[in-house]
Amino acid sequence: MKTKKKQISESEKRIQNLNKCISSVIALFTPPKQQTLSEWADENRVLGSKNAEPGPWRTSRTPYMKEPMDCITNYKIHQVNIVAPSQSGKSEFLLNIIGRSIDVDPCTIMLLQPTLTQAKRFSNLRIKDLISSTPCLKKKLRKTRTRRITAVNSETKVKDTVYEKSFPGGTLIMVGSNAPGDLASTPAKIVLGDERDRHSKSAGKEGDPWQLIRTRQKTFKNTYLAVQVSSPTTKGNSPIVDAWEEGTQAIWCVQCPVCGNFHEILFKDIRFDYETFETTNKKVKYKVNVKGWACPSCGTITDEKTIKHQPCKWVHQNTEALKEGIVSFWIKGFANTWQDWTDICTNFLRVKNNPLELQVFTNTILGELWEDRGEIATDDEFLSRRELYDAELPDGVLCLTAGIDTQDDRFEYEILGTGRANEEWVIEYGQILGKPNDLNTWKQLDEKVFDRVFKFKNGKGLKLSLCFVDSGGHYTKEVYNETLKRRHKHVFAIKGKGGEYPYTNLATKIKVDYNNKIFETHLYMIGVDAGKSQIMSSLKVETPGPGFVHFPLNPEANIGEKYFNGLLSEHPVWKGSRWVWEKLPGHKRNEPLDCHNYAKAATKVLKPNFDAIENRLSNNSANNSANNNSQILTPHKQKRKIKKSYSSDEW
Repeated sequence: MKTKKKQISESEKRIQNLNKCISSVIALFTPPKQQTLSEWADENRVLGSKNAEPGPWRTSRTPYMKEPMDCITNYKIHQVNIVAPSQSGKSEFLLNIIGRSIDVDPCTIMLLQPTLTQAKRFSNLRIKDLISSTPCLKKKLRKTRTRRITAVNSETKVKDTVYEKSFPGGTLIMVGSNAPGDLASTPAKIVLGDERDRHSKSAGKEGDPWQLIRTRQKTFKNTYLAVQVSSPTTKGNSPIVDAWEEGTQAIWCVQCPVCGNFHEILFKDIRFDYETFETTNKKVKYKVNVKGWACPSCGTITDEKTIKHQPCKWVHQNTEALKEGIVSFWIKGFANTWQDWTDICTNFLRVKNNPLELQVFTNTILGELWEDRGEIATDDEFLSRRELYDAELPDGVLCLTAGIDTQDDRFEYEILGTGRANEEWVIEYGQILGKPNDLNTWKQLDEKVFDRVFKFKNGKGLKLSLCFVDSGGHYTKEVYNETLKRRHKHVFAIKGKGGEYPYTNLATKIKVDYNNKIFETHLYMIGVDAGKSQIMSSLKVETPGPGFVHFPLNPEANIGEKYFNGLLSEHPVWKGSRWVWEKLPGHKRNEPLDCHNYAKAATKVLKPNFDAIENRLSNNSANNSANNNSQILTPHKQKRKIKKSYSSDEW
């Protein structure tokens, strides 16, 4: 027998609707549930299928994140600063803050990413996954979307875009540090900065984007929260490390199973050995055997598995910062739950000879600061490293090249000697005053550089095998014309190109209008950033021999304080998504670095036959001299023979 449904009167319907409305309003005024951020995450957070370990969140998987997470729900703390390597849980930490705020403590949240593109990517990938995978958040955001649909024809505006997500009681706004227009004056209780060290230095003309976004919190007084996370960059130029020093300066330490002392796990205390072998394509690979961590107190070596199960804790070194409500944490790569020690050591061996890749490894894998020059000595140390040459050309030099930098009122040049195994000798640095469009200036270059014979102690001599002249600046046409006239002297124009561009390339043909006639000549494109990396790598070699760079003490060589100040004038800085070379403070001129770069590039292009050169220097036959020169000195094939005049002791 079917039961009849109870008829609800119109007044009862109105009462039910009114109760629902009142209940939803009262819910907004309900105090947040008394639980820490880690407790909320363990109870509610679910990681999506795109995560490395999908499923319910477990704070125990990243124990070093528990204390920083719980600081978020401590009303006495207003700033949390975290320095950590990549893939250590920094982004998940920020997502937990956003998730809890949406769920139990709604307010306006602003998330600052390095660029607008990264903000969009973070929204589409991470925020979308956070909401769709966590049931309590999905439910709240579904209600928001329903409100948005029902309010299409009303004045109510509910934002649900890539950069802005509305939820009951609050809004999440995502912006890029490179978009000053998005950093307007909307108040925000919580501001989050992801990858702080990769932020733009200035939001247009308005200054530091992080400080600009912090001004949004003035109206919240003692209830605001500011969180910064990032892997570090270079020493003396890392905002996240500056922020860490302002806080409690906590470091993550592990207890030695033998002596019981707590220590930070640093790369210098990891003990490992390795074997090298070549693959079929002649690439070097490494087989690493990690022995373990050597305790700085007792010296005992403990294996990775044991260390990862030892008691750990945060050790705060500046507890006075708690009075100002600022806490800071720094975790290094070997304490990262997701990093295998063998992989870290293998990565190090792979990049140890490449400064730029080594810096990325140091910052993102080890989570440590990169020194501006790595292991490169200071200007003063290079001054003391100079040696007295017993002649213009020391023994060992087998090839000479020159790099000429073009300025509006002068040329600056370097003569570089190269021997076997990439050992180099700086021979001379000089300056020729005069405008590049003045023929007399070029005549001086002929006398001092292009036509000059440099002598060994035994009287034999070498001329320049290849000369590169910078054609950038205001005198490009003049450089093209004058190098065209000097092709037979192996003088060629170059253009420098920054960024990820190969150091040397095949010459390209260009047309030059000279005396109302069109001629074809060659132009070389030089990857100056790649060259600077190789230069800095060479300068790290401290023992004469393969890869070492010698500098003369002889007064006539002009290698002094100004030269080293210019040679060591730049360092790589991470900007957005790539490395950019910038001048160091206190270094005004970089011409010596450019000249050395061009001269080194000339040697790379030349690929000299050192066996033939050495045979020639020990042979007194002038005929053989001329024959060898045509094969060794010319950087590209010649269709006609060029007459040369050499004495039996000059080449």
